[in-house]
Amino acid sequence: MSQTHLQKGDKAPDFKGLDQDGNVRELSSYRGKKLVLFFYPKDNTPGCTAEACNLRDNYDRFLENGYELLGVSADSAKKHQNFISKFDLPFPLLVDEDRQVIEAYGVWGRKKFMGKEYDGILRTTFIIDEEGIIEEVISKVKTKAHTDQILQ
Repeated sequence: MSQTHLQKGDKAPDFKGLDQDGNVRELSSYRGKKLVLFFYPKDNTPGCTAEACNLRDNYDRFLENGYELLGVSADSAKKHQNFISKFDLPFPLLVDEDRQVIEAYGVWGRKKFMGKEYDGILRTTFIIDEEGIIEEVISKVKTKAHTDQILQ
């Protein structure tokens, strides 16, 4: 399983895409704010749901600390909308069906699950500072305690 090539101190790759409601989301619009950009494999799967709900349950803590959250997967806008309404998620999800953002951040690679190998999104979170510089890369995400990993 390969990890992202990006490291702490690197300039975060610029991105521009649409969220679940068709709103444009781009890195430059988060300037002056801290951004938690989290990549996850798939809407409505156990690990991704645990991660999203942990972030949701602690959303106020993020806001108090000046963080915005943006989730990214290769799911469609419709799947994102369902995921958001089913679990009452307060943050947007970027639609990256062509994997442009996923590839730019280097989070597509070989995975192993139940003895099978396949290519997919490597669950990874980037904490990006107010100037667009990567403050932290979390590649060993604890889905049920992800907030504590980010706000440590």
